[in-house]
Amino acid sequence: MASEGFKRKLTAILSADVEGYSRLMGEDEEATVRTLTAYREVLAILIQQHNGQVLDSQGDNLLAEFASVVDAVQCSVAVQKEIKSRNDELPENRRMQFRIGINLGDVIQEEGRIYGDGVNIAARLEGLAEPGGICISKTAFDHIESKLPYGYEFLGDQTVKNIAKPVGAYRVMLEPRVTIAEEKEAAEVIPFWRRKATIAAAIAVVVVIIGVAVWNFYLRPPPIEPASVERMAYPLPDKPSIAVLPFENLSGDPNQEYFSDGLTDQIITALSNVNNMFVIARNSTFTYKGKPVKVKQVAEELGVRYVLEGSIRKAGDRVRITAQLIDAMTGHHLWAERYDRQPKDIFDVQDEITKKIIIALQVELTEGEQARVYAKATDNFEAYEKFLRGMEYFFRFNKGDNFLARQAAAEAIALDPEFATAYTLLGFTHLLDVNWSKSPRSSMEQALQAAQRALALDESFPPTHNLLCAIYLKQRQWEKAIAEGKRAIALNPNYARGHMSLADTMLYAGRFEEAIEHAKKAIQLNPYYHPRYLATLGRSYQMAGYHEEALRVYKEYRVRCEKWKCPPWWGRLMLASTYIELGQEDEARAHIAEVLRARPDYSLEKYAKTIPFKDPAHSKRILDALQKAGLPDGTSSLPLPDRPSIAVLPFANMSGDETQEYISDGITESIITALSKVPSLFVIARNSSFTYKGKPAKDQQVSQELGVRYVLEGSVQKSGEKGDVLYICTFVLK
Repeated sequence: MASEGFKRKLTAILSADVEGYSRLMGEDEEATVRTLTAYREVLAILIQQHNGQVLDSQGDNLLAEFASVVDAVQCSVAVQKEIKSRNDELPENRRMQFRIGINLGDVIQEEGRIYGDGVNIAARLEGLAEPGGICISKTAFDHIESKLPYGYEFLGDQTVKNIAKPVGAYRVMLEPRVTIAEEKEAAEVIPFWRRKATIAAAIAVVVVIIGVAVWNFYLRPPPIEPASVERMAYPLPDKPSIAVLPFENLSGDPNQEYFSDGLTDQIITALSNVNNMFVIARNSTFTYKGKPVKVKQVAEELGVRYVLEGSIRKAGDRVRITAQLIDAMTGHHLWAERYDRQPKDIFDVQDEITKKIIIALQVELTEGEQARVYAKATDNFEAYEKFLRGMEYFFRFNKGDNFLARQAAAEAIALDPEFATAYTLLGFTHLLDVNWSKSPRSSMEQALQAAQRALALDESFPPTHNLLCAIYLKQRQWEKAIAEGKRAIALNPNYARGHMSLADTMLYAGRFEEAIEHAKKAIQLNPYYHPRYLATLGRSYQMAGYHEEALRVYKEYRVRCEKWKCPPWWGRLMLASTYIELGQEDEARAHIAEVLRARPDYSLEKYAKTIPFKDPAHSKRILDALQKAGLPDGTSSLPLPDRPSIAVLPFANMSGDETQEYISDGITESIITALSKVPSLFVIARNSSFTYKGKPAKDQQVSQELGVRYVLEGSVQKSGEKGDVLYICTFVLK
C-alpha cells in the first residue's frame, strides 16, 4: 500500500563528485575551495541550460534531476568537456575531475528533495565512472541508444549496495560515434565495415577466451577456505567488520619494517574514523606479524568478515605495494591492486587503498568522516618517515626506546612545525616517561604542552584527545578527562585505546556501568588486549556490585599475565579485596600472603597511590578490604641498627647519553663496596638500593623502607670528547 502524502515520479537523476578531493584539500584547501566553487557554477549553469535542476550540493557532491535522460546525458558531456578545457589551464596536480552517474528511476519527491533506489543507483554509478567520465544505467541507456551521437561501452551487471538486483552499467564515450552516410543495401555482399566488425568481434571473443584461461590458470588468486560464523571467538558486528594485517616487508632490509608497519597503521587509523565500520585495533592485528596465518583463522579469532593483507617493497626511489581485500565468509577476493610509486606518493596510495575498501564494502561516509578519513597529517615525506620511526620505537614501551621515540618526534616537528600528529606522539612519550622520570611533574607538564599544541593544529585527531584524557586522569581532573575521552571515541568509534582510557576514567569517576560498557567495547575491538583491560573491567564489576563477574575477570587477568609477563601478584590484590567483600576472608588472606612473598615492601600506602577515585569513599572501601585481608599499612619503619646506617642510592646519569649509565652505576657500586668494608657501618646492599633507580623516591621514604638513618644520593655528568674526558660527580648526604 502506497504511503499517503508522498508524491512519486519518474525522473532522470544525475550524481557527481570530485575524484581525489581529499588529496586536493590536503595539498591546498583554499585553492581547492576556489576551484570547486567556480566549477560548481559551471555545473549549475549547464544543468539549467539543459532543463535540469540542482537539488543538493554538499562538499564535493552534486545531485540534479532532469525531465529527460537525453538532456541529462547531453548536459553531462557538456560539463566534462567544459571542465577539461578549464583544467588544461591549471597545473596537473591542481586539476579537478568530476565523475558522473546517471539513472532513470522512480523516486519520492518531498519538499524539493528526492529519495529512493533511483537516487541510490545514480550515486553508485558515479563511483563506477572514471575521472572525467560518465556512467549510465541500462534503464537510461535504453532511452537514448539511438538518440545521441555517442558511443557506449557495456560494463556488465554491477552489484551495488542496498540494491536487490544487479544494475547494468554503460560508459559514455564523449566523442561522437562514426556513422556511414548513404549506406548501400546489398543482400548478398557483406560491406567491409560489417566484415571488419565481424572480424573484430571474433578477435574480441578469442581475447576473452584467452584472458579467462590466463586468469584461471595463472593470475587467479588461490582458493581460500571460508570462515565459519559458529567458530568465531566474538559475534560478528552488525556492520562491515575488517582486520588489516601488517603489510609484509619484502625489501630484504629489517630497517624498513617501520615503513611497512607505518602504512598498515595509517590504513587502520583512516578506516577507524568511519562510524559504520568495525575495525580491529593495531595491537591485535600485529600479533600476526611475521606469521604464516590463514585468512580463515584471522577472521574466526578476531570476529570479522573482511581481511586486508598486502606487502611493500621499498628500493631506491621506488615503492611497490600490493593489497588485496578478502571476504572471509566466502573466501572470495573483493579486489586486488598493485601500486608502483615514488616514496613521496605513499599518502596517495594510503588514500586509494582506504577508498577502495570503503567502496567495496559499500559504506556511506558523512562529510565529516570524509575529511577525517582522507586527511593528510603532513606533506613532508622526511618528517613522515621520522614519525613512523618514532612510532616503531614507542610501541616497544621501554625507557630506552621511549627516549628514541621522543627524539624522532622532535626531529619530525623540526622538519614540519605544523605536524600535529608528531606533537601527539611527543606528548605520549613524555606521559610514558612519568614512569621513569626523576621529575614526574615536569614530564606531565611537557606531555600537556605537546597535547595542547597538537590540539591547536588539528582538533580532529582522536589520539590527541586520548592523550589529554590520560593526562587529566593522572591529574585527577575527572570531568575534563571524561570530556576528552568522549571526544576521542566520537571522532573514532573504533578506537580501542580511546574506549579503554574512557573506561579507566569512568571507573575512577564512580560511573561504573559506563566503565563496564567501554571496557567491553575495547576488548571487542582489540581481542589481543593487554591484561590491564581486564583489571579495569574487573574493578568496574566489583565496584558495581557484580562480585562473581569480578572474580571471573580477575582470574582471567592472572592467566593472561603469564603470557604477557606482567606481575601476577597485582591480580591477587584485586582478588583479595573481592573475596573480603564476599565474606571469604581465608581466601583473601591467602592471596595477600602471596603478594607479600613477591613484594615484602608492599603496603596500603603504596596501593592507595594507584587508585585515583574521585569519591574518597570508593578508595576507602578498597583499602579497608585489603587491610582486613592482611596488607600492612606501610606507616611502620624498620628498627634502626645500633650503628650508623646508610643507603647509597644509584647516582643519576646527567650526560643525556644512555650508553653512559654504566659509569654512574659503577661509581655507585664502588662507593657501596668501599663503605661495606668499614665494620662500624651498616650499609644497605646494592640489590635493595637499586630498586629506586630511575624512581622519584623521597629520602624519608627510603629511610623508612630500608631502615637506615642516612641516605647518599648523587649524579654524574660527562664533559669533553674522546681523549680529554672529565666526569663531574655531585652528591648529598642526608
